Amino acid sequence: MAGFLSDLVQYRKLLLMIMVLGIGGTHLSGFQMSVINYTSPYIKKFINATWMERYGSVLHQETLTLLWSFIVSIYCVGGMIGCLCSGYLTAKYGKKKCLLVNDVVLLVATLHTGFSRRAKSFEMILIGRFLEGIGAGINMNAHVQYAGEISPKKLRGFVNVTSSVFLALGKAVARILGLRDLLGTEDMWNVLLSFSGLLALIQLLFLPFFPESPPYLLLQKGDKAGCLKAMKQLWGEGNYHTEFDDMMKEKAVTKGTKIMNVLEVLKEPSVYPQLSTMLLLLLSLQFCGLSAITFYTSEIFQTANLQESIIPYVSLGVAISELVSIIFCSSIIDRFGRRILLWGGYLLMALILVLLETSLLLGDQFLWMRYCSVVLIFLFIIAYGIGPAGAIASVMNEIFTLSTRSSAFVIGGIVIWLGLTFTGMIFPFAVMLLGPFCFLIFIGVLIISAVLIYLFLPETKGKSTSEITEEFKTRQFKKKRHQTVEKNATEEKTFCTKL
Repeated sequence: MAGFLSDLVQYRKLLLMIMVLGIGGTHLSGFQMSVINYTSPYIKKFINATWMERYGSVLHQETLTLLWSFIVSIYCVGGMIGCLCSGYLTAKYGKKKCLLVNDVVLLVATLHTGFSRRAKSFEMILIGRFLEGIGAGINMNAHVQYAGEISPKKLRGFVNVTSSVFLALGKAVARILGLRDLLGTEDMWNVLLSFSGLLALIQLLFLPFFPESPPYLLLQKGDKAGCLKAMKQLWGEGNYHTEFDDMMKEKAVTKGTKIMNVLEVLKEPSVYPQLSTMLLLLLSLQFCGLSAITFYTSEIFQTANLQESIIPYVSLGVAISELVSIIFCSSIIDRFGRRILLWGGYLLMALILVLLETSLLLGDQFLWMRYCSVVLIFLFIIAYGIGPAGAIASVMNEIFTLSTRSSAFVIGGIVIWLGLTFTGMIFPFAVMLLGPFCFLIFIGVLIISAVLIYLFLPETKGKSTSEITEEFKTRQFKKKRHQTVEKNATEEKTFCTKL
């Protein structure tokens, strides 16, 4: 731990850049995803009042529900569009320029949501949320890649996890500001929605003082001097021959290979193992049971006889637990590696869900079981933060080369946005049909994911991108060789039988 802290002091300029990236990156996305829950009653009331003032009639409940669903879902639509654009934009213009232009888009979005109340226009909220979604789709991909590319090898895991740290921080800040004691009121809901504009403005002002990522400068732009200058600016004075040599090896391997678009990546067989790994990680994260925990949190707190007034603060405690556990993950990931945090985290989460399922089923017979359910929710969130929430971002960044990374993140981003839409639409019906038994689905997903990760995911700690790529190729070759041997043995057996 002492060595880790001394590294943080040495790389203080890198830490400053990580903070600037995070504030306008995944922190902003986490805030936007969560803040809508705390403004929903006030926005619905605003839509009703606006409709009455315009047309002199009360808005039907079905129409109100439809308009509200548009406001919620338009963010995901924008996210998917932004995600589709991010691959081309980051490859052509670099992550830094993309984030700066994206900040301008987010400021325009903030003006729409912030002044919607004064303009008496709920359509401005729709436009603002759509633009925020586009911004989220771009900055989530650009931030994660940018952070991974500016880190030295020995801090790569820590820096990669910071994107997850800022995402959790954004959720926690939304819960804090959404309290009725602060901005979660009828008079201040538009100010709460506009807070994300302040974050975008901070990044817009300070990011120009930091360099583009060294791998992008060397591998994409061929700027060797610019690459060395960026490394020195971010990492201070020191010997960085190992990192530079790794980039030169990757450049030699990918010589003449341009940055591939999504279709080219999908048609490239050599990338299939990495794509399969990424899909496994993202789908397991989408269906790990976090949505179920979030859905049941308020109900579990109520059955535990917690006062209505303190439930928001207990929910805030859940968000802070997630944040602290991901920060802890960032400090241990470069020591323990990624694989054990992933498969171990999933098995621990499965065990906790088994215990939670039991406590929910027996809660009516044994009242003390209800309090166990509250404790188990916190434990599940902590296991989620220490394991998959932090490690997955690191693995995704490490398994792709620069020529495929942007497009791979587009594919991964589409999976994430589709997953969010799917779980939002389907999960409530699953709860209606299965009740607490819906946790059984997630327990199965967690166990299967842990087994597959243990069997097929190579450890990426301390390895260069070219070394990781070579390990995937080796595993694929061994698999093909094993299939060929089996095929030859079968043919030989058949030939002997015929004789």
